[in-house]
Amino acid sequence: MSYLIDSSVWVSAMVEDENWHSQSSDLMDRPDCKVYVHAVSEVFSTLTGGRKGFRMPPNLVIQLIKEDYLPCVEIISMEISEILESFSECQGRGITGGAIYDYLHLVAARMHNVEVLYTLNLSHFRAFWRPGDPEIRHPEQG
Repeated sequence: MSYLIDSSVWVSAMVEDENWHSQSSDLMDRPDCKVYVHAVSEVFSTLTGGRKGFRMPPNLVIQLIKEDYLPCVEIISMEISEILESFSECQGRGITGGAIYDYLHLVAARMHNVEVLYTLNLSHFRAFWRPGDPEIRHPEQG
């Protein structure tokens, strides 16, 4: 099964005290794990920015991403024309503001024939999900 994880799952996999750490870590260790390239920035921002109640040193986050995670996942991306095309779907799906960042994960997954998108933010993704999009699951649903 082809699947993609969003940054919430990646952060949970990296931080042992996070809810769903074990399930998220297991997802990242399975073959065919994909990550949309923007998640790399989101993970770096989350872990160095203090939103979680702590700040990790940027050099440590970079090292962990490069050495522990990038070798295990396939990074997928989109061309700028594909990103701009996805914007044309936003009005019909009720996507405004920052929701575009979650939506781009879904679009990238769809474009790369991913079957399941794993996230800790189910309501964000289900709000704009439509038939033909990858299934949205929580890590506990394995």
